[in-house]
Amino acid sequence: MEGFDRRTFLRHAGLVAAGSVAVGVGVTVAGPEIWRRLRRPWDEDAFPPPGSPRVLVARVASYDADLDRTVEAGLREVGADVAGRSVLLKPNLVEYDPDTVINTDPRLVAATVLAVRRLGAASVVVAEGPGHRRDTAFVLNASGLGDALRGAEAPFVDLNAAPVVSVPLRSSYTDLRELWLPRPVVEADVVVSMPKMKTHHWAGATLSLKNCFGCVPGRIYGWPKNLLHWAGIQEAVIDVAAAVRPSVQIVDGIVAMEGNGPIDGTPLHAGLLVFGTDPVATDATAARLMGLDPDRIDYLHEAGRFLGQADPERIRQIGEDPERWITPFELLAEFEHLRVGSTAAPRGGPDGLA
Repeated sequence: MEGFDRRTFLRHAGLVAAGSVAVGVGVTVAGPEIWRRLRRPWDEDAFPPPGSPRVLVARVASYDADLDRTVEAGLREVGADVAGRSVLLKPNLVEYDPDTVINTDPRLVAATVLAVRRLGAASVVVAEGPGHRRDTAFVLNASGLGDALRGAEAPFVDLNAAPVVSVPLRSSYTDLRELWLPRPVVEADVVVSMPKMKTHHWAGATLSLKNCFGCVPGRIYGWPKNLLHWAGIQEAVIDVAAAVRPSVQIVDGIVAMEGNGPIDGTPLHAGLLVFGTDPVATDATAARLMGLDPDRIDYLHEAGRFLGQADPERIRQIGEDPERWITPFELLAEFEHLRVGSTAAPRGGPDGLA
């Protein structure tokens, strides 16, 4: 949309300039207690009841494996339909640090390009709007993703700079009412969320739902997408994911991140990829693999009410048995209550939000 800038957005949204908002980063404006009082904070016509999705856990020892064939097989197993469709791959590309593993591995992204082409996709593009560093070209090339995509002859779109369109929200966990989303995201037939499996110092865990934050342009919502933070991290994760609606998920847990994620954590070799076509079911499975109880991750629990299937009895687990490959991730102290079987009390206020 020509002539639209962040100052205009702030004025329309009724917000003042950065730095003068009276709430801090990571502070929520609602939380589970308020959510419980709201019978249906979403448009029921927009979100049909979830079914019994298939989620595949695949053991993958390293990124040197035959990844494109592994990804192709995984997508087939979960019933991902990309034939004849335009596909947008949305990896996690936040920042670059040679001493850790912040981003979805470039080799996995390039392998997915090849896999979806073999599955008959009409087109495939890789797109991301980094939320931490404004220089997307630096992160793209320093991370190795630029070289990997050139090798796969795949285009890259900077979602922080792409043209935007207004998308009315069909859920109302924040007061945003609408999102300005990049046209490539809105017009793609299939959005594939490809997060790195990581802990997160505000949300507890970041997986395919939280990964949708990168679809929101920084030139409008700030860095690190601070308008979403002011709206409430947990609430914004739900509203953004409900607007983006990623229909396919591939979680990169070959080498994951534990501790003080999503940037300053420690690499952890989990040796796993998680495939799905329901972001809630996929994230619930990935959370269990991290030793976390998905029902204790507030945004994931709430998304399970309408955005996907959270009931483990209705998620059809295929491939490896998730219970066999659980690797308890190191957590910040305020998130110890997220562990399966934990008796720790939340340390973020009465709602248990950090």
